[in-house]
Amino acid sequence: MHAARALAVMRAHPRHLVLTGFVAGMLLVFAGPPAVIAAALAATAVAGRSRFALVAGAAVIAGAALAQARVDALDAGVLAHMHDRTVQTRVTLLEPVRERVNGPASARVRLLDSAAAGEQAVLRLHSYAYHGAWPDVGEVLKVTARVKPLGPFDAYQRRRNAHAALEASRAAGTGERRGGLAGVLDSVRRRAERGLEVHLAPKERALLRGMVLGEDERLSETTRDEFQASGLAHILAVSGQNVMLLAALVLFAGSLTGMGLRLRLLLAIGLIAVYVPLAGGGPSIQRAGVMGIAGLVAALAGHPARRWYALLLAAAVTLVLNPRAAAEPGWQLSFAAVASLLAAAPALAGALGRRMPAAVAEVAAITLAATVGTAPLMALHFGQLSLASLPANLIAAPAIAPVMWLGMLAAAAAQAAPALAAPFTALTGPLLVFIQWVAHESAGAPLAAVPVHAPPAAVLAIWAGAIGLFAAWMRRRRHRPALGGRTRRRRLAIPALAAVAVAGVTQARAGAPRLARGEMLVSFLDVGQGDATLIQLDGSAVLVDTGPPEGPVLERLRQAHVKRLDALVLTHAQADHEGAAPAVIREHDPRLVIDGGAGWSTRVQRVLAADRRFRRPQPRDSRAGSAARRIVAPAAGETLALGALQLRILWPPAPPPGWRPEGDPNQRAIVARVEAGRFSLLLTADAESDVTGPLALAPVDVLKVAHHGSEDAGLPALLERLRPRFAAIEVGRHNTYGHPAPSTIAALRRVVPTVVRTDRDGTVRLHAIGDRMWVER
Repeated sequence: MHAARALAVMRAHPRHLVLTGFVAGMLLVFAGPPAVIAAALAATAVAGRSRFALVAGAAVIAGAALAQARVDALDAGVLAHMHDRTVQTRVTLLEPVRERVNGPASARVRLLDSAAAGEQAVLRLHSYAYHGAWPDVGEVLKVTARVKPLGPFDAYQRRRNAHAALEASRAAGTGERRGGLAGVLDSVRRRAERGLEVHLAPKERALLRGMVLGEDERLSETTRDEFQASGLAHILAVSGQNVMLLAALVLFAGSLTGMGLRLRLLLAIGLIAVYVPLAGGGPSIQRAGVMGIAGLVAALAGHPARRWYALLLAAAVTLVLNPRAAAEPGWQLSFAAVASLLAAAPALAGALGRRMPAAVAEVAAITLAATVGTAPLMALHFGQLSLASLPANLIAAPAIAPVMWLGMLAAAAAQAAPALAAPFTALTGPLLVFIQWVAHESAGAPLAAVPVHAPPAAVLAIWAGAIGLFAAWMRRRRHRPALGGRTRRRRLAIPALAAVAVAGVTQARAGAPRLARGEMLVSFLDVGQGDATLIQLDGSAVLVDTGPPEGPVLERLRQAHVKRLDALVLTHAQADHEGAAPAVIREHDPRLVIDGGAGWSTRVQRVLAADRRFRRPQPRDSRAGSAARRIVAPAAGETLALGALQLRILWPPAPPPGWRPEGDPNQRAIVARVEAGRFSLLLTADAESDVTGPLALAPVDVLKVAHHGSEDAGLPALLERLRPRFAAIEVGRHNTYGHPAPSTIAALRRVVPTVVRTDRDGTVRLHAIGDRMWVER
């Protein structure tokens, strides 16, 4: 009966049926001709005996033919056949440069010269190949590069029509920028970016740019993970929410000036058309822009908006532009979320509205519908489901729309002068801090994100069963009488009590433990894919490594109530160890910096070299109190003494005269032994057994496992020598390197009684006093 009703509804809307067939054909182009023919026959059968039956079937075939022609046109080039050839060419940057913790930075570019002119590629930029601040979108670079196939870290760019990678050996700016309409939009975007940074701290700047412009490159890996686990990641990708809020802002502002409805609608359409490329032009914002414009055009014509038709039209337009867009997880999630909202949100809001305030019911309905609708895709693409999504979105909802509106106003004001954006960005500051707090606390809650490891068929079967139960619950609830006032107040008291409980837990977690005299606290900090170890004893504080740029190390130090650092140890010149050093130095003013990356050409090292607050003494003096704020290079045999705490440098040896850094920085990473009374800790940074094996190492109580737990054939022999009682792996959740390696975990479990890892356990605090040692997680 339900199937017959659905069939009748579809036949009553032939335009929807034809457009659905066209979209289906484009989606099935990569599945082959049999799938396209089967879909065409199905579309004809669904249309029945109406005159649209053949049209629906033909639409499927037409969609597949157009998609194939478009793919052939996009792939018509020579770059994919030029592997291992060296090219000298100018390129235009098409997206912001994205830094990686390990490995080169990268960005998608368009080649302007050579036989591959007009084609797209991924430009890989090493620090030795490019000097200075990363170029902006639209800048033209001159590069000498070797053509390589796309690797595991940039293979996703194939879906965006990048055909190869350019491994740059030399890259420099030309001072040119692309012209035309794209160049105009680049200028608008740059002014908007500058305006969104006025009077904001780095973390808030990065978040505001992500929310307004969709630029999440400056967000730390940990921040992205927290927003993903809390179900708030959707606000970091510009989408339908941005378009809706922009249209609402334009229509409201226009009404205040007395502008007519038709003119306001036209203005909103024009601004949406500008905002889509301004926000990067990705599949999600393309879909949202087409849907928004289609809805406004329907309103302009005096007809009610056909939301399902607008959704299908958005799919058709984005697929015509790039048939591979459907393979993007963001595209799939975006369409699944919107379809879920259209199908379930209104009825769900009505059912919930009988038991809670209308505004809360609407937000809860939207979040619940989108969460259920996207659940199988989240499980398949990311291997997890967020159970924290509903409460996190309910709590953050009052701040999200004001931040979007204020951010858009700031971007608009910045077109005249960045300083004019200051009043708007200043108002966003507290709201951005609040949103980050919600994401952080929600992601840290028990079972915030549940891992899912199941075959795709099982995931879809479970999801279908959940949808059936959900529909049955909706039908049952729809006919139940409304709750009385007392019952409703009791129901509303539950989230209020939960909020109080969350606040209490948060305050309890924020407090730092009081340490007894002689009690050492070693905190293996959760900073994502990177190292950061904090050692505290009798009022002294030493931080060994800072984790990646824009990581949460400052927040971790604040939670530990660290005001000033006695020493900062940077083990070696890699971003996942020294990346946040400038921020740590600025906030915590260490008296001494032991710089294991001295001499290497990295951005952090250039910042340190230019920092006049530090001096490099000659000859080397390792006494911490002899001068305020000094920076020294390490050498094996030196000892840093801070009261009862001693830090002995075991590696690397002092470099010979005239030595120039080259090769792998891991080979010269600082290896240090920390001692206090009978307690000992070995810090190995990224120095694996090929470095530590030849050293004269005594047994230790605690081992910081090298290189985030990467595979190390010599680790079992090293563990037999060290015999630690406790081992910690500092590693990021969902990292792309496979850390920690299964062989490393197996070797540790055979020898070490207690093994912890920050990707699963978060920040781990180890207390030690006398012979006693215990863990506070």
